Amino acid sequence: MTRQSFNARAVRHLVLGSVVRPNSIALPVLLVALGMAFTQTGASFAKMLFPLVGAPGATALRLTIAAVVLIAIFRPWRFKLDGKQWRAVLLYGVSMGAMNLFFYAALEHIPLGLAVALEFTGPLAVALFGARKPLDFFWIVLALIGFGSLIPWGGSGDDISIIGVLLALAAGACWAGYIVFGQRAGTGGGPHIAALGVGTAAIIALPFGLMTAGPALFEVSILPLAITVALMSSAIPYALDMVALPHIPARLFGILMSGQPALAAISGLVILGERLSVLQTIGMVAIMAASIGATLTIARAKNRENI
Repeated sequence: MTRQSFNARAVRHLVLGSVVRPNSIALPVLLVALGMAFTQTGASFAKMLFPLVGAPGATALRLTIAAVVLIAIFRPWRFKLDGKQWRAVLLYGVSMGAMNLFFYAALEHIPLGLAVALEFTGPLAVALFGARKPLDFFWIVLALIGFGSLIPWGGSGDDISIIGVLLALAAGACWAGYIVFGQRAGTGGGPHIAALGVGTAAIIALPFGLMTAGPALFEVSILPLAITVALMSSAIPYALDMVALPHIPARLFGILMSGQPALAAISGLVILGERLSVLQTIGMVAIMAASIGATLTIARAKNRENI
């Protein structure tokens, strides 16, 4: 296939038309899993940019380069969106931009695995909103136990700060918006929606990067690492999400996403040498278990309501 013929239509036909069939769930699951692995590996590499351009600078580089790559490949201007979908795309992009800014700021203060675990409380809180059954409250208590294990009570813990905790929680609130608006924007769309969303997120993040990093943001020497981070953390996983989200049940997506903290902890350990204490590991696992349990409970409740 020539470069000229490599366009969004060909990619969508190859991925959606030839492989993702209405009754096939295997490929969407694989795409989400790959996106998660890319995201957490990219986040580890992103921390290497912090000494050079700061967290906002790393966020701006990541999103801007990813936007250029996605827009060049998928050429979103060739697709028409109605007003409702444009609103969803803009909200999706704003949520993405804010999520990345808060999350990278949190990584300046706490290890990657803890940041992702704390960030995960956002979608979990949305999932459990309006809980009424005893089992729902069990998941809430379990999540609170995990959350409490990650907070540096009385200044204990030399590798975690309350500032990092608050920033990670803010990223979690934005992550909930990313999931909701991403599903709305992606329905009936494709990877070109990811290009528009990442472009919007880049516009949100770029001013913060310029204010903190200044001319250092344009240093050629950091470009290889910045491109690697952009591809692994944004361009590839966001495109995979846009392909997979309309074809995967929300229950299954929630279960898969519950593995993010574990992948982040592994990535942080292997690439950055970040080690978690036993208590922090227990807290992270508790949040993951609460997320999986809440996802399964909510799914069963919805199935009963539809009978």
